[in-house]
Amino acid sequence: MYRKKECIAMLLAGGQGSRLYALTEKNAKPAVPFGGKYRIIDFPMSNCVNSGIDTVGVLTQYQPLVLNEYIGNGQPWDLDRVNGGVMVLPPYQGKSSSDWYRGTANAIYQNMAFIKRYNPDYVLILSGDHIYKMDYSKMLEVHKQNDADCTIAVLEVPMEEAHRFGILSTDETGRITEFEEKPKKPKSNKASMGIYIFSREALEVYLRRDELDRNSSNDFGKNVIPAMLADGKRMFSYIFDGYWKDVGTIKSLWEANMDLLGKEPKFDIYDKKWRIFYRHNAEPPQFIRAGATIKNSLITEGCDISGTVENSVISSGVTIEEGAVVRDSVILGGVTVKRGARVEFAIIDGDSVIGEKAKVGEPLGSGAEITVVGGGIEIKKSKTVKSGMMVDHANVGEI
Repeated sequence: MYRKKECIAMLLAGGQGSRLYALTEKNAKPAVPFGGKYRIIDFPMSNCVNSGIDTVGVLTQYQPLVLNEYIGNGQPWDLDRVNGGVMVLPPYQGKSSSDWYRGTANAIYQNMAFIKRYNPDYVLILSGDHIYKMDYSKMLEVHKQNDADCTIAVLEVPMEEAHRFGILSTDETGRITEFEEKPKKPKSNKASMGIYIFSREALEVYLRRDELDRNSSNDFGKNVIPAMLADGKRMFSYIFDGYWKDVGTIKSLWEANMDLLGKEPKFDIYDKKWRIFYRHNAEPPQFIRAGATIKNSLITEGCDISGTVENSVISSGVTIEEGAVVRDSVILGGVTVKRGARVEFAIIDGDSVIGEKAKVGEPLGSGAEITVVGGGIEIKKSKTVKSGMMVDHANVGEI
């Protein structure tokens, strides 16, 4: 019934994203908007399509409504296929039991039936909360050349940051000799990107073994990878030297948005040979009114700009009224910044209103921290939101 696939992808998109605070109050982290018109999940999904992988299972869990609606039938990514395409895979109740995904490895184990449909030789495991462009077909080719059981995508990071990652050591052939999850004293700077290619037989064996271990965290980095390494399996690294950003924190999300700006942005979204696909909002063109000032900013369709915008990323449907100032900020869809208001070094979630002469945040470089206003919140006229404050529906009345 299902045509055999050489490689399918399993995209882990169920993270709660608690370090994004108000931005994930009603949203799964991979569904958080990014770069004016995208969502975080657009990047691994587009990578799959551009790499020739046409079968993707998306594993959801936390606040899945927006993400499920956004993915739909996969048409924006050319994944509305008769055989393959995209399939949303939430936790479900079986005949004998039901359970939330207990970890990354358990999430894949619970969906082995989906994998077996396509009888793949290889399974690509991805995370849904990273911003990057990567040709997975090149990684797969290295995996096959090495006759590997597992290949891990690796990014070389500064040694002072290595303790935040799963760190591995390799020999001269690239074969992994050691792996340690978030070590206190790293032995190398080769960090796992959380991108794995497994030969399917090895994946099945070790997921089954991991499920039988009652002391396991059911996690690839903590359990499955170390177990395979201890058994002497053929495990290799694949060095990636492009742009990659884990946008799991407010700071990293803001930084990644800023990396889109400038004459030579750190992250290029304009490459026609590697398009980033997304679900279009069908908004009218942006309208920049007479007297508006825009410097080094991305302004998306549907915006109505009368004020000043500098060094900022403005999502679709945003209104910035005359006399309002937005600097060094990320403004998500449908936000209104009213006359005389100032937004500096901040992230404003969708459909919020910044009232007349209100002040949100403080100028970048003044020792300020990023200020966040959650979705659908109104900051009243002339109110001040202090630097570093995280405003949600629970504390907006305290302003």
